[in-house]
Amino acid sequence: MPSDTAPFYAGSTISDSRYFVGYREQLDRITARAISAQPTSINVVGDKRIGKSSLLYHFCQTYEQRIESRGKNPREYLTVYLSLEQGNCQQKSSFYRVVAEELYKNLEQRYSWFGQPRRLIQALKAHNFDTESFYEAMVQFREQRILPIICLDKIEALFKHPEEFNDGFYDNLRSLMDNSALMLVIASRKELNVYSRRQQLTSSFFNVGQVIVLEGLTDNEARDLVRLPQTTISGSQALLNETEQQTALEWGGKNPYLLQLAGLYLWEAKRLNEDISWAKRRFDRQARGISANHTIWRRCLLLLKELFWGLPIKLGQIGRVVGTNFGDIGDAIVGWCLIIIIILIVSRIVPPESIIDAVKNVLGLGD
Repeated sequence: MPSDTAPFYAGSTISDSRYFVGYREQLDRITARAISAQPTSINVVGDKRIGKSSLLYHFCQTYEQRIESRGKNPREYLTVYLSLEQGNCQQKSSFYRVVAEELYKNLEQRYSWFGQPRRLIQALKAHNFDTESFYEAMVQFREQRILPIICLDKIEALFKHPEEFNDGFYDNLRSLMDNSALMLVIASRKELNVYSRRQQLTSSFFNVGQVIVLEGLTDNEARDLVRLPQTTISGSQALLNETEQQTALEWGGKNPYLLQLAGLYLWEAKRLNEDISWAKRRFDRQARGISANHTIWRRCLLLLKELFWGLPIKLGQIGRVVGTNFGDIGDAIVGWCLIIIIILIVSRIVPPESIIDAVKNVLGLGD
């Protein structure tokens, strides 16, 4: 690798498989679902820049080796990667056409001209696709004993065009999945059933069999990343020394994007003869967006926890004044009862004197 090139990718899909590190367990789970007797589609879920796109792309690059290592024939599978943010996927027909074109390209690379399955090639080369013709093309794969594995990245883009991508569209994909004519690996920020409720879609497509949540790398994977390219390219040396590697781990934690960012700026600082503060300033500037988002979410969760748990417990502890200790759960129940009573009084739904009489009766203070 040239001395002026770093193996760290910050903010873009990792296209060079030599520099992809991490998510070994998740890749193994996708492979296992693909080679099972009943292939199961998968929803890969995770926050922005947690590595969903790179994971899907890397699987497409390495699926043949992974499948072969499990004792299966890789020629019985065909995988393509498709980012749904690209402009040619805004209509149902164009979506079908792009998928067919990508599958056709991969078939051409696999077979010589004389060895190509003609009916399958003819089905994929159709000029215009609709729901029925796409379904028939995918069924041709099953007849050839080939499983198409389509990795769909950023599926949220489809929800911007509900008139095109409706329940009928998703039902068609679900039918292909159920008939083992197709396997999907779908990347999204939230689980698919969340989007179905938001979009008021009822298709069973959104009840994907398996969900894989990306939350960051393991400790070992994080260490492997900051030691690039030594960990992935035989005979190469790590670009960062041990002190720089530790610094990158401290800055990036287990987030693959932040680790890539830390590695990139530490390497650039060394190349440009700058000190570590130069790298830290640039790292902080780029990482601020992600850190801010995480901070906002943490604050929201803490606020909700305080409102629905902390405040009722504090109010419920009033019961301890009379010598009764309910514990946290009991205090929360008592607290919520007090909150409800206050709401009833303030809103005048129930007359105050009625509530006072009821409390007296509960405490045995009535006449």
